[in-house]
Amino acid sequence: MDECGLKQKRRYYKPRTTDSRHKMRVFPNLIKVIVPCFPHHVWVGDITYVRLPGGFCYAAILLDLFTRKVVGYAVALSMDARLVHAALDMALLSGVSRFHHSDRGGQYCEKEYVARLEKLGTKISMAETGVSVDNPFAESFNRTLKVEEVYLRDYQNLEEAKCSVGDFIEKIYNAKRLHSSLGYLPPIEFEELWKSRQLQKNNNALVQH
Repeated sequence: MDECGLKQKRRYYKPRTTDSRHKMRVFPNLIKVIVPCFPHHVWVGDITYVRLPGGFCYAAILLDLFTRKVVGYAVALSMDARLVHAALDMALLSGVSRFHHSDRGGQYCEKEYVARLEKLGTKISMAETGVSVDNPFAESFNRTLKVEEVYLRDYQNLEEAKCSVGDFIEKIYNAKRLHSSLGYLPPIEFEELWKSRQLQKNNNALVQH
């Protein structure tokens, strides 16, 4: 059977990255009726796994819905709350979002994480339990990350995964990958163009007054 290619393929274990079976506070979906209108209007977050020899590491991302830019990310061996805190730390270097949307996993419901967002004045939004279409853009990015980066590599350790995933996000996805929803521009170029147009509008308004 093995020689003829009839042997059943081995089923690989896939770790669960979302565990909503907890008693922590959860929040309703606030963004399902919102159309993002500017950078940092809505951030969406998610966690995915990356296979390593003998185990896994995990990647958490925060994606700006308006620009489609990954504003924060982190890769670690553990997917506890420290992972999403690290992604948030990076995102906050570029701004503060009006809305933060995620699934109802324990990492995003953790008391300290919620407190950080509330202190910033960010409104917290969460997908309904078991409704995958409530966070489609973050999940779509994770599929892109897997297909265009992770599945093409053979990371031997955490540091290799960190460097390679980081390079993909910063040098390819944010800087070069074209999006039809952005007029076939990459996220960084779209954001810079939007800011330039806003500045021009403000200058024109000052001249008129």
